[in-house]
Amino acid sequence: MQNIQEIIAMKRCKFILTYFIITILFNQSLKAQQFQSNTELGAIIGTSYYLGDLNTSHFNESSTAAGLTIRENIDRRFVYKAQAMFLNIKSDERDSDDTIALDRGLHFKSPVYEISGQLEFNFLPYQPGNPLYTWTPFIYTGLSIFNFNPKAENQNGEWVNLQELGTEGQGTTTYPQRNKYSLIQFAIPMGGGLKIAVNESFNILIEYGIRKTFTDYLDDVSTTYPGSNLVDMSNEAIYMSDPQGTHLKDDQRGDDTKKDWYSFAGITLSFKLDKRIAEAVEILRVFIPSPPVPHVSIQFLIFTLFDLFLNT
Repeated sequence: MQNIQEIIAMKRCKFILTYFIITILFNQSLKAQQFQSNTELGAIIGTSYYLGDLNTSHFNESSTAAGLTIRENIDRRFVYKAQAMFLNIKSDERDSDDTIALDRGLHFKSPVYEISGQLEFNFLPYQPGNPLYTWTPFIYTGLSIFNFNPKAENQNGEWVNLQELGTEGQGTTTYPQRNKYSLIQFAIPMGGGLKIAVNESFNILIEYGIRKTFTDYLDDVSTTYPGSNLVDMSNEAIYMSDPQGTHLKDDQRGDDTKKDWYSFAGITLSFKLDKRIAEAVEILRVFIPSPPVPHVSIQFLIFTLFDLFLNT
């Protein structure tokens, strides 16, 4: 009698467990129907600037920036994003109102070519085409690699590459510990903004982001003046290091305790690509047929679970 009761109790437990499993599967099936991951291609336009030894104010001496982005909306909250950006950064102390900056008299400009992978988080559920989820604030972070190349005008009005000159004594016997910095660096992008779904296929994003770099040489300024008497430093390098010619060897030129940053603010216009991608996949299947895959439905899984749990 006890064995029969144990069997009945076990059957009941298995039934309850099966019920919860079926409920989870059903809910997941509904979610999959309600939201399908989709891919977007976007164009970016905006403004960029840098923060470092020659500039400490946000949006000061801003320049144009543009880029392309590919976005994968994996659900209503999270987005994977790959992005390529072209930015310009610059600063000029020659006409500064600050007496210290004017005394230093340095300037530079540099293009920045950036490739990044990012993860976005939506504060509100977001689903283009669904009237309930048409806008949301968002934040993002990730990892980027970028190339830069600071330049400045020499005595003849020509723009020259500063890294090659070694304006702080890099590569000289006087400063053997100072190596020429790399023009390829890593950064951590972070920022946020607002995204709006105009319709099912078209989105507008307004964003502001800043890049934490691991170099202090976006502006070619970091440590101290090398002086004007280094025999293994060219006259052009000495001039570009100290255009005013008033600073002594090891006078402070920059602050090497702080790394440089660069920022971007702008608008992204993105378009859903799913239909076009699906059409391309169908065309490819004509030429590259896929092997047959057995179809397994949710109903089949449900009945299998019933059979396994209730008849064992």
